[in-house]
Amino acid sequence: MRRYRKTPEALSSLTPEQYRITQQNGTEPPGTGAYLHNEAPGLYVDVVSGEPLFSSRDKYDSGCGWPAFSRPIDPACVRERRDTSHGMIRTEVRSTHADSHLGHLFPDGPPERGGLRYCINSAALRFIPLEEMEAQGYGDYIPLVTGEAEG
Repeated sequence: MRRYRKTPEALSSLTPEQYRITQQNGTEPPGTGAYLHNEAPGLYVDVVSGEPLFSSRDKYDSGCGWPAFSRPIDPACVRERRDTSHGMIRTEVRSTHADSHLGHLFPDGPPERGGLRYCINSAALRFIPLEEMEAQGYGDYIPLVTGEAEG
């Protein structure tokens, strides 16, 4: 079984922006994230640990300026934490195994998809295109990207 964790090697390979966002609870400016307009099928994983987080099937254009997802691959992949920074009360989303700051969760997502919006920083993610998932060790998640898991 594959283990997902934060290692010194993984942290040292992060760009300054990835480090600022995942390790210092930063936020990228709206409209600037590399994956905001990505419509390719694939899997989004934690940039630090490689832990699977979101499927492209659950990504949608929320108009908020950051990639938005209606749900994680597995609720156990993300942790929610109360965030009272910046004079607001929000729900922060962190990866379970690497404890990376990913973004925030809001209750204003599409009702037909469950009503949630996971507003996620592109810099906290690494995208694995569908055609590379098997080779990179994520073959078990292909049905969640192609829709075959919905039977």
